[in-house]
Amino acid sequence: MVHAITQSQSGGPDTLTWSQVPDPEPLAGEVLLDVAATAVNRADVLQREGRYPPPPGASVYLGLECSGVVRALGEGVSGWRVGAEACALLAGGGYAEQVAVPVEQLLPRPEGVDLVTAGSLPEVACTVWSNLVMTAGLTSGMTLLVHGGSSGIGTMAIQVGRAMGATVAVTAGTPAKLERCRDLGAALTINYHEQDFVDEVRGFTGGRGVDVVLDVVGAPYLARNVAALAPGGRLVVIGLQGGRSAALDLGVLLAKRAGVIGTTLRARPLAEKAQIVAQVRNHVWPMLADGRVQPVVDRVLPLREAGAAHEVLESSQHVGKIVLQVG
Repeated sequence: MVHAITQSQSGGPDTLTWSQVPDPEPLAGEVLLDVAATAVNRADVLQREGRYPPPPGASVYLGLECSGVVRALGEGVSGWRVGAEACALLAGGGYAEQVAVPVEQLLPRPEGVDLVTAGSLPEVACTVWSNLVMTAGLTSGMTLLVHGGSSGIGTMAIQVGRAMGATVAVTAGTPAKLERCRDLGAALTINYHEQDFVDEVRGFTGGRGVDVVLDVVGAPYLARNVAALAPGGRLVVIGLQGGRSAALDLGVLLAKRAGVIGTTLRARPLAEKAQIVAQVRNHVWPMLADGRVQPVVDRVLPLREAGAAHEVLESSQHVGKIVLQVG
């Protein structure tokens, strides 16, 4: 038996329990990891509340990423050895001492990053690269607006955008968070409590607008995000923290020849995840190795204290990722 964070019912952080559970077994094409660390994502909170169930066939336990050491190889797995240090993009199961993961979603521990910190990287790296580059086509010379710039996704997006030669603008809610975003490379920082981001990005870009918006807010920002776009710009919505439904003047969208795209990562088919993971290994991992991108970890807590970690995330007092360490 191994230990995992379980729930007997949906609800608040107090429903998360450290429990003994059956040992996972790697299926054909899977690798079994002894988990060193995982990290907290907004999706974990939604699942805990009963609003984001795992996709069919995925582990019922929380946790969309992890790092660890290869314990066993399933039938047909090649290219990995027992004892290798790795991290993984998961559809679930990271809040546990062991997890089985398709080999296509496995990444080597990045050079220069310790194993615990590596547990904070797969979900944000795959989310940022797949949405900014593979979906929105971000390239050098473009201007990018990132909402929630101090979040795990935001801190990664700032650095990847800058490393690719883009000019990055961000929104955040406190002066301290905006300062951290500037330290990471944001050229324009906007306090969303005090400033209108549409006015700010228009002024910053000489009235043109931004080429790409990465949004986690959803409905309340929809019309304003489109207003902030440059001609031919792309809005990529990856979260609905503010709501699901909003009206949009399609005439504005057409006049700008702009695009509004909604994406998720967790439920994508294995082939798509494999492509994303491969691109992250080829493009983002070298950025980590040479220091252009650095992990941003707010704090590390024991996995047993997952409930406390969720409270920190929901308070929005953190910058970057909250890591949960096993052992």
